[in-house]
Amino acid sequence: MKVFVGYDSQQHEAYKVCKYSILKHCKTAEITSLDQQILRKQGLYWRDADPLASTEFTYTRFLVPQLCNYSGWALYMDSDFLWLSSVEEVFNLKDLKYAVQVVKHEHKPKTTKKMNNKLQAEYPRKNWSSLVLWNCGHAKNKLTAQQVNQWSAAMLHQFKWLPDQAIGQLPEQYNYLVGYSTTEPKAVHYTDGGPWFEEYNNTEYADNWRQYQQQLLADNKI
Repeated sequence: MKVFVGYDSQQHEAYKVCKYSILKHCKTAEITSLDQQILRKQGLYWRDADPLASTEFTYTRFLVPQLCNYSGWALYMDSDFLWLSSVEEVFNLKDLKYAVQVVKHEHKPKTTKKMNNKLQAEYPRKNWSSLVLWNCGHAKNKLTAQQVNQWSAAMLHQFKWLPDQAIGQLPEQYNYLVGYSTTEPKAVHYTDGGPWFEEYNNTEYADNWRQYQQQLLADNKI
């Protein structure tokens, strides 16, 4: 099971805890960080810095099909996730007729800022691209590095290269938006900001994140 996690150098701890939570529940997951600097060195990413991008992985997630040689299945997620269940459950939902499967949120942000004073943008299909089960071999997913580096944010994040019928749905519990969702979560998404930011220290499910963080620190000491 190939799993790709967005990486932001300013949120290194969030990435570490996200990765730990994945492996805690699914030891066979093969995790790759989408590190923009590494992708630049590999010649796969050359976009200029986008002042509206809230993270370093805003665009790199769309390189997943190419990184998988347009074959098989892969799961992408932002680094501000905490898994309370196995990612294998998501892979078990794969459906060959879809190019991607996502949680189809109707997300309307409550604030204009997020993640340590970053701009909070509102747009159609917001957060659909924060968790993506990619059918990398699907004919509609022949995304190239050239396209990923040239297409607009709206084109990519709203999956405009795909017909609507090629976008499948995942249960919301696998992309539980803290402060917005009401279902019982299997994967918590701290979309506005997690407890690694001081102002979100007491956000919903912050104690769960800190528990995993402490477990990670303890394991690293062994």
